[in-house]
Amino acid sequence: VQLVESGGGLVQAGGSLRLSCAASGRTFSRNAMGWFRQAPGKEREFVATSSWSGGSTYYADSVKDRFTISRDNAKNTVYLQMISLKPEDTAVYYCAASMRYGSGRSEQDDYDYWGQGTQVTVSS
Repeated sequence: VQLVESGGGLVQAGGSLRLSCAASGRTFSRNAMGWFRQAPGKEREFVATSSWSGGSTYYADSVKDRFTISRDNAKNTVYLQMISLKPEDTAVYYCAASMRYGSGRSEQDDYDYWGQGTQVTVSS
């Protein structure tokens, strides 16, 4: 099983990016997916999660109304659309998949597979 993130990069404050996470090795169409991030010198933190259908989503307060998680189960891919980016959004972003839950999860321990991460840098 492999999760591969893409779409990171350098963007100015106020800009937008769309991250993608493609899963291979098995389907996650019945599993919760999530995005987390880790800024330099900080612990990895929850960003957003989606239920298996995409019908239920949940966000960290710091990204609510700016980030949108979505998924295309036919493509085994989850996305994170980020707008109005701020310098404090700078971090390595990781996607994760849960084998145990279909509803969205915000705890890292609820996830079983992780991607390698993609760097997002927001300049001021």
